[in-house]
Amino acid sequence: MNQSNINARVGSNIGGKSSRSGELLAQKLLVEGIKNQQVLRAIARSPRHIFVPEILAHKAYDNTALPIGQGQTISQPYIVAKMSELLLADGVPDSILEIGTGSGYQTSILAQLTPKVFSVERIKSLQWQAKRRLRTMDLHNVAMKHGDGWQGWQSKAPFQAIIVTAAPTEVPAALLEQLADGGRLIIPVGEQSQVLKLITRHGDEFKEQQIEAVRFVPLVPGALG
Repeated sequence: MNQSNINARVGSNIGGKSSRSGELLAQKLLVEGIKNQQVLRAIARSPRHIFVPEILAHKAYDNTALPIGQGQTISQPYIVAKMSELLLADGVPDSILEIGTGSGYQTSILAQLTPKVFSVERIKSLQWQAKRRLRTMDLHNVAMKHGDGWQGWQSKAPFQAIIVTAAPTEVPAALLEQLADGGRLIIPVGEQSQVLKLITRHGDEFKEQQIEAVRFVPLVPGALG
């Protein structure tokens, strides 16, 4: 599926108030410093309200993180856009590994930006809900795995881009191993104090860049049923 087809199909599934709200959110993010037009279009086309509990739907297009149950959150739209923008800085990767499907909102943005997304989630109920929401948006270029995000997805490696949506105490070795040469890993790291890092692989060497302070839920090892 090419990019124009993805965008057209998503656009056809979002109308009225949600579309206008998405456009306004994208405009806010432009002011906040997000410049990548592909990312902004994906934000504008995406119905964020379907990814949050119904009781919080009125806050869906605010630039804020929201709880989604199971001790997890849907990330602040700015962070979703910033991480996506960083992954696309060297061009559109053929595939992206996402660690932490969560609500599926970040997944839906990535699915509009790249031909294939591989997403790992440790909480099966969240994974099931995310899969249903992506079907609602007619996004079918996402493969999901129920498993331990610390271990990545070895059978699908290497990946040109890896994004982690929860914070480990240190960068998981498996994710570094599964990163392709020249690939980019964007990951929040830390406990009480967390920093968003961009790690680029050059052969057996990894160049690390600190982006900004962030706040994510912990990346817990293991998988839940």
